[in-house]
Amino acid sequence: MTHNTVDPATITPEMAARIRTWRCDEDYSWRAVAQAASDLWGSGWGSNQLFGEDLCVAAAELLGENPYREPWN
Repeated sequence: MTHNTVDPATITPEMAARIRTWRCDEDYSWRAVAQAASDLWGSGWGSNQLFGEDLCVAAAELLGENPYREPWN
């Protein structure tokens, strides 16, 4: 089953870098990434885990990285 909570076209390079920092450098869970993004950018998703995963996938792909390999996972 797939889910699409994030349109990858809405992720800017600056957002991708911020998401990468949360996930890879600060060891945020997908839920924590979702909450941080919701707080910073005003999303209504809150700490939804699927939203956090989708943010990480979109950010990693924008940065040319694999979201399911180190350092993302």
